[in-house]
Amino acid sequence: MDKIYPEKLKIGDEIRVISPSDSIIRVGGFKENLIAKERLEALGYKVTFGEHIMENDRFGSSSITSRVADFHAAFADKNVKVILTTIGGTNSNELLPYIDWELVNRNPKIFVGYSDTTSLHNAIFAKTGLVTYYGPAYSSFKMDELQKFQTAGWVKALVETSYGLLPNDVYTSDPWFDKTKARRPLKNEWKIYHAGTAAGIIIGGNLGTYFLQAGTEFLRKIELPIAFIENAEEDDDLNFNRQLVQFLQINPDIQGLVIGRFPRETEMTEEKLHFILDKHPVLQRIPVIYDVDFGHTQPIFTFPLGGEVEISTAPLSIKILRG
Repeated sequence: MDKIYPEKLKIGDEIRVISPSDSIIRVGGFKENLIAKERLEALGYKVTFGEHIMENDRFGSSSITSRVADFHAAFADKNVKVILTTIGGTNSNELLPYIDWELVNRNPKIFVGYSDTTSLHNAIFAKTGLVTYYGPAYSSFKMDELQKFQTAGWVKALVETSYGLLPNDVYTSDPWFDKTKARRPLKNEWKIYHAGTAAGIIIGGNLGTYFLQAGTEFLRKIELPIAFIENAEEDDDLNFNRQLVQFLQINPDIQGLVIGRFPRETEMTEEKLHFILDKHPVLQRIPVIYDVDFGHTQPIFTFPLGGEVEISTAPLSIKILRG
């Protein structure tokens, strides 16, 4: 199956916000997130919303039927150029058997989200070859602090074909969606576990979600990949330890590994991480970079899943060759 790169974002394009996992209620409701709409429209884009994003059941989501309807409507609408998820969650994998993949294939467009959206990233690429984008969701744009870096990286990924990824000076591991909580900026620095240079196709996303497609038609095996992986707050060091084992067993020919920053809730330390990475001979032969700006800390950059990347440790750099 050939890859499909969607058309790049242009001023005046329409962005459709949908909730394929958790509803917008989880992050404060529609009004609480209007600042995100205002910020995206200030950049020159039009923002519209799926019909069912406000539905909210006992699991903080909506029915499969409602979520699939909004997904299909966004891909079918010729005016929509970008589909942006509201937030992550826990259940976007429920949609996969009910999606009209021919509709997606006929209407390739930019699809963006992170965390639980990994299920849809995997499935879209497996079923259609469409390259998608791992990055801030709609609600991410209501964050005040560190927004300049995050927005600039999001726009760059959706507008440019090739670009370099760079670290921000500081980061936080705080609940960005709760303005009553204090922010504690920390020094940001990418780190090298093992040196080297490699190029290939990007796979990965949220590690805990990635496995939900293992053994199904919704996970496409990529040869000689470069992996970008990250963990959410609920996945502690022990979970990362065993999840990494499975990831490496699914992808034994991995050529490079880029690990997103761990949220402080995971209680991951550099000593623990090195202990885990030391177990795997393959990681002693390929470049491995960690504490990188994506995942469940802030701010995060945007990168193309299924796109092409080159990583190097001398000098330390991550370059998107095509995305």
